[in-house]
Amino acid sequence: MGDLPNVTHIGRSPSRLYYTLVVLQYAITDGTLQLPPGKDDPKAAALIPHCTRLAREGLAFLLLREKHLSAAALVALTRSIVQAIGSAAPSVATRVLVPSRADVALAAGAHGVHLSSAAGELTPAQVRVLLPGAVVSVSCHTLDEVRRARDQQATLALFAPVFGKSVQGTEVTPAAGLGALHAACQAAQPMPVYALGGVTAANASHCVAAGATGIAGIRMFF
Repeated sequence: MGDLPNVTHIGRSPSRLYYTLVVLQYAITDGTLQLPPGKDDPKAAALIPHCTRLAREGLAFLLLREKHLSAAALVALTRSIVQAIGSAAPSVATRVLVPSRADVALAAGAHGVHLSSAAGELTPAQVRVLLPGAVVSVSCHTLDEVRRARDQQATLALFAPVFGKSVQGTEVTPAAGLGALHAACQAAQPMPVYALGGVTAANASHCVAAGATGIAGIRMFF
């Protein structure tokens, strides 16, 4: 499964006491890009230095979840971000992933692919036929999905939604809860599990206490 990237740190100050939580972080872009990166697409252009800054700060994984882009546009964006991180932060170990498309990852020089647990999705083994040694993360919502990802040699699982999922302030998916996260972490061993869904700097320590290797999110980073 490969070595895990460098850790990063989240500072908290409960009861006025400051301490540092060591936790791996997995950032997911918000999926709102509609156009290829270029002079007429300031949001895409701004994404590159922002991702580079996250890498410098010790980000472990970066998922470019820009499903509205064409394959060619996603290749161009991914390649630009991989190259920018490599040039600006050569000593960091941020892994850049794309959703589902092993061919895009290969063409762009990305480190791997993120898969869903949906029926008919590629397996980690199938991804690695095209991309040997690829990092493969898998979205999991049940213990059966966690066990399947583990048995299929996924690098890590994203277990969600730990604290629920909200859209514009309205909860659309109930929270699985920390107990479910703990059970997922136990079922996944030795595969790492990252907590996703409503995770913040304020509750990240609870995810780690439940057994999570790291935390994942969109709004924490973008």
